Amino acid sequence: MDSFRRLLPSASGLIIFEAAGRHQNFTRAAEELGMTQAAVSYAVRNLESQLGAPLFQRVHRAVRLTEAGERFHADVTLGLSRIQKSAEDIRSKERAANVTLAASTAFASMWMLPRLARLRADLPDIDLRIQTSVRDIDLDDEPIPLAVRGGDPSMWPRDHAALLAPEVIIPVASAAFIESRGLPEGPADLLGLPLIHLEEPLRRACDWPEWFASAGIRYPPQARRLAINDYVLVIQAVLAGDGVALGWQHLIEQQVRSGALVAIGNHVLRTGSAFHVVWPRSRELNSQARRVRDWLLEEGRRGGTQTP
Repeated sequence: MDSFRRLLPSASGLIIFEAAGRHQNFTRAAEELGMTQAAVSYAVRNLESQLGAPLFQRVHRAVRLTEAGERFHADVTLGLSRIQKSAEDIRSKERAANVTLAASTAFASMWMLPRLARLRADLPDIDLRIQTSVRDIDLDDEPIPLAVRGGDPSMWPRDHAALLAPEVIIPVASAAFIESRGLPEGPADLLGLPLIHLEEPLRRACDWPEWFASAGIRYPPQARRLAINDYVLVIQAVLAGDGVALGWQHLIEQQVRSGALVAIGNHVLRTGSAFHVVWPRSRELNSQARRVRDWLLEEGRRGGTQTP
């Protein structure tokens, strides 16, 4: 093995030789590799010395492969291409098992986390990685295959989009809050209750004035109010009995079914907007990402059929 290691040229020397032979020009090879022309020339001379034979004929302002150089260049090119393909195959297989999903903190904690056990059972060979952000990530700029977004797909012309859940909003409170205050009969009765407001920093979100307007009621601003910029914290405040908040149906459906949250009244705001699974048009999803996408969409359909 030691004699083989002494005979075999360095990988960097072979890469430089391959570029120089392909271009038949040391300057262009240097530009491609981000090196100086002198460094390319030195590496080639060192390789020729190691092999004991000239690989290039130096003529005025040009170089040409010798007969030995042509044979060696063909073998080096073939060997490097096979190494490159093997490395790419290994990397692609490693990446294929890891699928990243970009989503809001609310979706990740309230929709995704309760379903992780089912995901692992349905897709046991996939390592799902959830990346949360306060803004929607541009999938063309990030090596992320999938995202969940709310809004109109026409806003994302560079992405494919498939419906996950319609935007349906209904007020919710904790069971303890309802027991102490009573169940409001209609939307107007909510005006006398402490309302918890969501103030999204970047994403647009429906607010109480919009919800009351959809019920034909003018919302008078309250002198004192609780405003929170994170929807997970909004729901935690509701569960603590601090007041009533707007509930996005696809996020709170499991807590409503369990009785932790109580849907108030019969006025439901259907905004006409929706939440979507999106993926970039600029590159093809690998098989693992497609399986995660299809699983998310099936879960969305299942949730829609279970929610009253």
